[in-house]
Amino acid sequence: MMTGTTFRVRALPAATLDTVRRTGRDAADRPAEALPAGGGEPLRCCLRDAEAGEALLLFGYAPPGAAGPYREIGPVFAHAGDCPGPDRSGGHPAAWRGRPQVLRAYDRRGRIHGGRLHDGTDPEAVIAELLADPAVHQLHSRNVVYGCFMFAVERADDAPA
Repeated sequence: MMTGTTFRVRALPAATLDTVRRTGRDAADRPAEALPAGGGEPLRCCLRDAEAGEALLLFGYAPPGAAGPYREIGPVFAHAGDCPGPDRSGGHPAAWRGRPQVLRAYDRRGRIHGGRLHDGTDPEAVIAELLADPAVHQLHSRNVVYGCFMFAVERADDAPA
């Protein structure tokens, strides 16, 4: 196991959010849906759950990765307007600690290269284990039940600050 591995969690890119908010169109060029939060929707802009009544957008997002057969578009929630974004430390989202997730590993070609389910108690250990494989370029954290993209994880030395 790789010890002392540092990683950076990536929420949805600000440029992607700006485009969806400005144009009202998603990655598939379909209309984004504006709706009030019922409460508990996982927000990919600031990596926390929504509070009831917050103005949200639901839209299709293509997670980062090389174009190819594993590239997909799936539903995500984000604030309809500007928000402070995620914690600047880039670590695992504190608000989602304890939440079971699937970590799907990808190589530089954008092909799936394994993955793991974790129970949320020590996601950093599972991230370190997966990133210990030099063939792994990036991880996607995914919702266990729905399979939706939550956030990307990269080695800190591979990720822009």
